[in-house]
Amino acid sequence: MQRLGFIHDMLDVKVLILFVMARVSYPVTSNEIYELCYQDECLSYFDVCTAIPEMVKSGHLKQTEDQKYEITEKGRADGALTEDSIAFTVKQRAENAVARFNRQIRRSSYVKTQVIPRENGDYSVIMALDDEMGNLMTLELVAPDQRQAVRLGKLFEKKAEMVYNLTMSELLDDEDELEE
Repeated sequence: MQRLGFIHDMLDVKVLILFVMARVSYPVTSNEIYELCYQDECLSYFDVCTAIPEMVKSGHLKQTEDQKYEITEKGRADGALTEDSIAFTVKQRAENAVARFNRQIRRSSYVKTQVIPRENGDYSVIMALDDEMGNLMTLELVAPDQRQAVRLGKLFEKKAEMVYNLTMSELLDDEDELEE
């Protein structure tokens, strides 16, 4: 029986990995490579786990100190030569997955939270929002327990821009009243 989909052999797996790796902006784990490449039902996690060490050995990928992977110049060049063999729909889905991943990683580098226990038993939650130019806002709130402190941090990570915009609009709305 003929296999449907783009992935038919290990070469197809490696071509797809090179395509994805040429587009990610940050080093990635083997799990992230699999998630970004899983655009075809014929791809298995074991195929990716087999291909990655082979690609490191061949010089197409390199492993970083923190057990993540990056594409090499050889991998980038060979990937550019072979990416035309990838099915259009697989290529489109992989590009969309990589774009989402890059946005998510870039955003997480701009939003930072830290929970610090205080001497009296409550917790400080320090939350910061940065952009390319530097820090936009740093906010410190006190929470009565660790559970609530962690929750505040996680919610800030989701809504940092909204908190910043609400704060700015509230403060600037009052500015008009001060001028009168």
